[in-house]
Amino acid sequence: MSAQTGSIAAAPAAPATRGGGSGHGGGHAASASILKQPKAVWAVAFASVIAFMGIGLVDPILPAIAESLQATPTETEMLFTSYLLVTGFAMLGTSWISSRIGAKKTLLIGLAIIVVFAAAAGLSQNVEEIIGFRAGWGLGNALFISTALATIVGAASGGTGSAIILYEAALGLGIAIGPLLGGLLGHLSWRGPFFGTAALMAIGFIAILVLLKRDPDAARPEPTRLSAPIRALRQPALAVLAGAALFYNIGFFVLLAYSPFPLGFDALGLGFTFFGWGVALAITSVFVAPLLTARMPRTRVLWIALPLLAVVLAAAGLSISSPAWLVVWIVVGGLVLGVLNTVLTECVMEATDLQRSVASSAYSAVRFLGGAVAPPAAAELARLISPEAPYYAAAGSVLIATLIVVLGRRALRRVDGPAEPALVEAEAIAVGDAA
Repeated sequence: MSAQTGSIAAAPAAPATRGGGSGHGGGHAASASILKQPKAVWAVAFASVIAFMGIGLVDPILPAIAESLQATPTETEMLFTSYLLVTGFAMLGTSWISSRIGAKKTLLIGLAIIVVFAAAAGLSQNVEEIIGFRAGWGLGNALFISTALATIVGAASGGTGSAIILYEAALGLGIAIGPLLGGLLGHLSWRGPFFGTAALMAIGFIAILVLLKRDPDAARPEPTRLSAPIRALRQPALAVLAGAALFYNIGFFVLLAYSPFPLGFDALGLGFTFFGWGVALAITSVFVAPLLTARMPRTRVLWIALPLLAVVLAAAGLSISSPAWLVVWIVVGGLVLGVLNTVLTECVMEATDLQRSVASSAYSAVRFLGGAVAPPAAAELARLISPEAPYYAAAGSVLIATLIVVLGRRALRRVDGPAEPALVEAEAIAVGDAA
């Protein structure tokens, strides 16, 4: 998912909670009206699909870029590192920006940045240029994703539940379609996915510019301090969750970013493989995670899912010589990752009294460090030790994340409280899957 994430800046409070602690509250009741939305909502939803596609778009073309530009696997994996580092640091300031210039301007600036840097990446003549342009792309995605959900909720008809379903649908489509589109376009040329993204985002920019009107009666959100996310990490619960997420994200991005190399498939084969991964992740994040947290404490879900992910990563290492089995473990890993992404971010939103946009910004900035380090580190481990070594190292890293959650359980008591409002759950799904 090059990883793109965001805090949900200035998201309005949800008026209702889920009945019985499960499901999406008013979402099912509003399903009848989900298709009857203003054009502005469809414009933002379309752009959201494209933005989330960036999570897995470059995955199928990594080997092709390495071959065409005579780059090493480590150099190629830096496409993830530059993107994630900039996204993480940008997340520290997106709520500060959007609370001052408004949602529409933030969305448009983010989209414009993506268009420019995605097109520039497609025109690159060497891997160093692509690495640099991917960094700029990360800035644009941080600005856009951080504002999209709040915008859809504010403009949608049929209530909050209808807006949440629409946003989750956009998120799931983007995660699943990204690798597939990357594989299809990458089968023609490694430049294709970059130009395709630039063109689609340009359409999204025009749609939002024309269709998203500012409500003159809408109250501007209270400006947040630029230092707020850094200060937030002083909270013990948030520090525990951010530390666990840092090591967990190493496992996430070893599975996503390193796996194209040992698989040995062409761009199309990799596209279909990670399409399956994306579908699995989307299904469990949107449907399975809420069912689990409705039946057991969130920390217990983490105690089960984190070791399970470590087992999947170790199994991938043992299956390194069998591409078919490696594909199976990648897809199974997607199932586990979907649960973990959502539950971890739900915990972040419930762990403190901090403004949710501030808490998720701080959390995302720390966890992206793990995502930024993992891809090139995995390539170097494979070169220096063996092809399966990155998976074993990733499994160990996820076990460290498990240990952090277990040892920090006293600080996390609050996250096992009653079910949160439906909008909070949608924020958790959005922020978690955008990683």
